[in-house]
Amino acid sequence: MNKVLLTGRLTRDPELRSLASGSSVATFAVATNEFRGNGKERAEYHNVVVWDRLAAVCGQYLGKGQQVAVEGRLQTRQWDDDRGARHWKTEVVATSVEMLSGRRKRDYEAESLASQAAEPGGISPNEAAEVGVMTAADTPDDELVSADDEQALVLA
Repeated sequence: MNKVLLTGRLTRDPELRSLASGSSVATFAVATNEFRGNGKERAEYHNVVVWDRLAAVCGQYLGKGQQVAVEGRLQTRQWDDDRGARHWKTEVVATSVEMLSGRRKRDYEAESLASQAAEPGGISPNEAAEVGVMTAADTPDDELVSADDEQALVLA
């Protein structure tokens, strides 16, 4: 059986790309800690790949430093470069990603700016767009996340 369960923190923001086929793919790394018997710990870094809708959701909601639980399978790819040298890369192909920590700081800032845009006398929608704020009117219904559901958000 090929099954991986990891709990750790993202080492960088997910990198989201769209392929020519129309599929989305996001990649990020998760750092985990191994606690040794002598009181020391050792960090291990795992490359994670997510596809399609899960990739888009990870790219939108996850950020560096957030704690996540990843479930998936191990996959090793190999290729030859231009010089003929063979390379291998082992990565986790995720089937489920669960956010364990709260939102990123910039999400709170974006929400604050969006609420100011909605208030009379607040910033205008054009000003909000200039600073990269997405309001509820800009977001499709299936992508809205309530504050109550946020901690238990399961990206699958």
